[in-house]
Amino acid sequence: MRIAVLGAGVSGLSIAQLLNNEFEIDVLEKKEIHGGIARTKSVDGFAYHTVGGHCFNTKYDDVRDFIFNKILPLEEWNKIKRNSRIRFYDYEIDYPIEFSIRQIYQHDPELAQKLTFDFINAVDDGHYPNLEEWFRKKFGNAFAEEYFIPYNTKIWNNEPNKMSHLWVEDKLPIPNKKMFFDGLMANMDDNMPHFEFYYPKSNNQNTFIDALAHNLNILYNFDVQSIDYDSDSKKWAINNDQEYDLIINTTPLNDFTQALTQAPDYIKNSAQLLKGNGISNVLWKTKPTNKTWTYIPNNDYLFHRYIHIGSFNIPNQNYATSEVIGKHTFDEMVNAGKKDSSLLTPIDYNNSDLAYVVFDDNYKKATTDIKNYIDSIGLYTLGRFGEWQYYNMDVCIKKAIDLADKIQNKMM
Repeated sequence: MRIAVLGAGVSGLSIAQLLNNEFEIDVLEKKEIHGGIARTKSVDGFAYHTVGGHCFNTKYDDVRDFIFNKILPLEEWNKIKRNSRIRFYDYEIDYPIEFSIRQIYQHDPELAQKLTFDFINAVDDGHYPNLEEWFRKKFGNAFAEEYFIPYNTKIWNNEPNKMSHLWVEDKLPIPNKKMFFDGLMANMDDNMPHFEFYYPKSNNQNTFIDALAHNLNILYNFDVQSIDYDSDSKKWAINNDQEYDLIINTTPLNDFTQALTQAPDYIKNSAQLLKGNGISNVLWKTKPTNKTWTYIPNNDYLFHRYIHIGSFNIPNQNYATSEVIGKHTFDEMVNAGKKDSSLLTPIDYNNSDLAYVVFDDNYKKATTDIKNYIDSIGLYTLGRFGEWQYYNMDVCIKKAIDLADKIQNKMM
């Protein structure tokens, strides 16, 4: 059985590895290198992420087993403690904000009291017409207005009252009232999915990415323009040339849908409704820090976060990326960075066209219609962009494991 996997990012490489021993697999990659948005770029001997900050940890045993026993052994990874901060007004507090009331109280007792009162009195009825209402019902109006709404407006380049809440599962710590009260009484730890994470001992995520690509047949610079089904041969033809029994897509869902030449107009119209955001970032030489992330909700400041990628390294190195949604010039970002004395020297600069999918009002119906159609014609779409989801790297791998099991069971 011949299978085409479209895209050589983490999802595509994972599903290809999982099926490679049993099927003939071709991985078709549009670019000249594998890794997708998880791949690092090296400048002056230092490797950093041009999109986000991709590290590894997981709650899934099968993902852990796959990575550490089949891809890159555990002894090849360092375990890093997450140390995230929020730049809140003119001071910094620990992340997550809801466990930092005592720190806020030292600067603004009245605000700390309001945040506490609103959280305790928030009523969560389980009905969330949009993301803003989700924040208000989970955290109270004060937390929503002081932090969650302004920060999420920056990172999505969209108003939360025009967005779905569907992406938040496993992305935010959601304390109950007991946990919140415990946080008032004593220090609470960050229990986000990546409160601890693994990063290769080489100090370069490409060590993992290259291991994930090992022994795969990857066809680079392969631009998928058309996908047609021949009912006589029961094969899928890509670009009227290569024929396959099955196609697994991990490329952006809208691009994949447009390549399906036999897809009905309503499906292609749904694909045009899908929205995503690119990002711009600058790599900086910085003052020493042990922070791993800094979140910045202030709308008067261009960047929404710093990724202190040097803290992913052992020994620690003094580098960070500053990130902003959309395309911005190098000069614009450098001028913004001058407001922060911790950012010393700009080293490198990047724009990306697609980093995050947007969960707007069209999201649910458009993605449901497209995925139902793809399922109906016997193809699969997988991963962050293939499923049009806000997946961390480990969830992409978990989805690949589950899909591989499904395909193998179906073929047996």
